Amino acid sequence: MVLDPFQPEREEDVAHLKALQQEVHETFIEMVKLRRGDVLSAAPDLFSGLFWTGRTARDLGLVDQIGDLRTVMRARFGKETELKLIGGQRSLLRRRSGVGGVDLAASPLRGLADEALAAVEERLIWARYGL
Repeated sequence: MVLDPFQPEREEDVAHLKALQQEVHETFIEMVKLRRGDVLSAAPDLFSGLFWTGRTARDLGLVDQIGDLRTVMRARFGKETELKLIGGQRSLLRRRSGVGGVDLAASPLRGLADEALAAVEERLIWARYGL
Protein backbone atom coordinates (compact mmCIF):
# COMPACT_ATOMS: atom_id res chain seq x y z
CA MET A 1 0.00 0.00 0.00
CA VAL A 2 1.31 3.44 -0.94
CA LEU A 3 2.10 5.67 2.04
CA ASP A 4 0.57 3.25 4.54
CA PRO A 5 0.48 5.21 7.82
CA PHE A 6 1.26 2.00 9.73
CA GLN A 7 4.45 1.23 7.77
CA PRO A 8 7.76 3.08 7.48
CA GLU A 9 7.79 5.74 4.76
CA ARG A 10 9.25 4.50 1.48
CA GLU A 11 11.16 6.84 -0.85
CA GLU A 12 9.44 5.43 -3.94
CA ASP A 13 6.01 6.22 -2.43
CA VAL A 14 7.02 9.82 -1.76
CA ALA A 15 8.49 10.14 -5.26
CA HIS A 16 5.25 8.80 -6.77
CA LEU A 17 3.15 11.27 -4.79
CA LYS A 18 5.40 14.18 -5.77
CA ALA A 19 5.15 13.17 -9.44
CA LEU A 20 1.35 13.15 -9.17
CA GLN A 21 1.36 16.57 -7.53
CA GLN A 22 3.66 17.92 -10.25
CA GLU A 23 1.34 16.60 -12.97
CA VAL A 24 -1.70 18.18 -11.32
CA HIS A 25 0.20 21.47 -10.95
CA GLU A 26 1.21 21.45 -14.63
CA THR A 27 -2.37 20.73 -15.69
CA PHE A 28 -3.57 23.61 -13.51
CA ILE A 29 -1.03 25.99 -15.08
CA GLU A 30 -2.08 24.93 -18.59
CA MET A 31 -5.76 25.51 -17.79
CA VAL A 32 -5.15 28.95 -16.27
CA LYS A 33 -2.99 30.02 -19.21
CA LEU A 34 -5.57 28.73 -21.68
CA ARG A 35 -8.43 30.60 -20.03
CA ARG A 36 -6.70 33.74 -18.75
CA GLY A 37 -3.57 33.92 -20.89
CA ASP A 38 -4.44 37.26 -22.48
CA VAL A 39 -4.72 39.05 -19.11
CA LEU A 40 -2.10 37.21 -17.05
CA SER A 41 0.89 39.05 -15.70
CA ALA A 42 4.37 37.84 -16.59
CA ALA A 43 5.32 37.71 -12.91
CA PRO A 44 7.95 35.00 -12.42
CA ASP A 45 6.30 33.63 -9.27
CA LEU A 46 2.77 33.54 -10.72
CA PHE A 47 2.56 29.73 -10.48
CA SER A 48 4.88 29.20 -7.56
CA GLY A 49 2.14 28.23 -5.11
CA LEU A 50 2.13 31.62 -3.42
CA PHE A 51 -1.21 33.27 -2.69
CA TRP A 52 -2.20 36.90 -2.77
CA THR A 53 -4.80 39.39 -1.67
CA GLY A 54 -7.69 40.08 -4.02
CA ARG A 55 -6.14 43.33 -5.24
CA THR A 56 -2.83 41.68 -6.11
CA ALA A 57 -4.60 38.73 -7.76
CA ARG A 58 -6.54 41.22 -9.89
CA ASP A 59 -3.33 43.06 -10.82
CA LEU A 60 -1.72 39.73 -11.79
CA GLY A 61 -4.71 38.87 -14.00
CA LEU A 62 -5.83 35.91 -11.90
CA VAL A 63 -9.28 37.41 -11.22
CA ASP A 64 -11.41 39.94 -13.10
CA GLN A 65 -12.64 42.03 -10.21
CA ILE A 66 -13.10 42.17 -6.47
CA GLY A 67 -16.57 41.97 -5.01
CA ASP A 68 -19.08 39.91 -3.14
CA LEU A 69 -21.33 37.41 -4.89
CA ARG A 70 -24.60 39.37 -4.65
CA THR A 71 -23.15 42.66 -5.87
CA VAL A 72 -21.31 41.09 -8.79
CA MET A 73 -24.27 38.96 -9.89
CA ARG A 74 -26.66 41.92 -9.75
CA ALA A 75 -24.23 44.11 -11.69
CA ARG A 76 -23.86 41.40 -14.32
CA PHE A 77 -27.47 40.18 -14.57
CA GLY A 78 -29.56 43.09 -13.28
CA LYS A 79 -30.88 44.41 -9.99
CA GLU A 80 -33.83 42.01 -10.07
CA THR A 81 -31.50 39.01 -9.76
CA GLU A 82 -32.40 36.83 -6.81
CA LEU A 83 -29.96 34.36 -5.35
CA LYS A 84 -31.24 31.33 -3.49
CA LEU A 85 -29.36 29.86 -0.59
CA ILE A 86 -28.81 26.17 -1.13
CA GLY A 87 -27.86 24.14 1.90
CA GLY A 88 -27.13 20.54 2.51
CA GLN A 89 -30.04 18.17 2.53
CA ARG A 90 -31.42 17.68 6.00
CA SER A 91 -31.59 14.13 7.17
CA LEU A 92 -34.87 12.30 7.57
CA LEU A 93 -34.65 12.61 11.35
CA ARG A 94 -34.09 16.37 11.22
CA ARG A 95 -36.88 17.06 8.72
CA ARG A 96 -39.52 16.45 11.33
CA SER A 97 -40.43 19.67 13.09
CA GLY A 98 -41.85 17.98 16.13
CA VAL A 99 -41.53 14.79 18.09
CA GLY A 100 -44.45 13.43 20.06
CA GLY A 101 -46.61 16.47 19.33
CA VAL A 102 -44.00 18.91 20.69
CA ASP A 103 -43.01 21.72 18.33
CA LEU A 104 -39.23 21.59 18.71
CA ALA A 105 -38.72 24.70 16.59
CA ALA A 106 -40.24 26.84 19.35
CA SER A 107 -39.05 24.73 22.25
CA PRO A 108 -35.99 25.25 24.44
CA LEU A 109 -35.48 21.52 23.96
CA ARG A 110 -34.61 22.00 20.28
CA GLY A 111 -30.86 22.25 20.90
CA LEU A 112 -30.88 19.14 23.02
CA ALA A 113 -33.00 17.27 20.46
CA ASP A 114 -30.71 18.38 17.62
CA GLU A 115 -27.67 17.15 19.52
CA ALA A 116 -29.32 13.81 20.28
CA LEU A 117 -30.32 13.33 16.64
CA ALA A 118 -26.84 14.29 15.46
CA ALA A 119 -25.31 11.72 17.82
CA VAL A 120 -27.68 9.00 16.58
CA GLU A 121 -26.96 9.87 12.94
CA GLU A 122 -23.21 9.86 13.52
CA ARG A 123 -23.43 6.48 15.24
CA LEU A 124 -25.44 5.07 12.32
CA ILE A 125 -22.86 6.35 9.84
CA TRP A 126 -20.00 4.72 11.74
CA ALA A 127 -22.01 1.51 12.09
CA ARG A 128 -22.10 1.24 8.27
CA TYR A 129 -18.37 0.55 8.44
CA GLY A 130 -18.58 -1.85 11.35
CA LEU A 131 -17.16 0.68 13.79
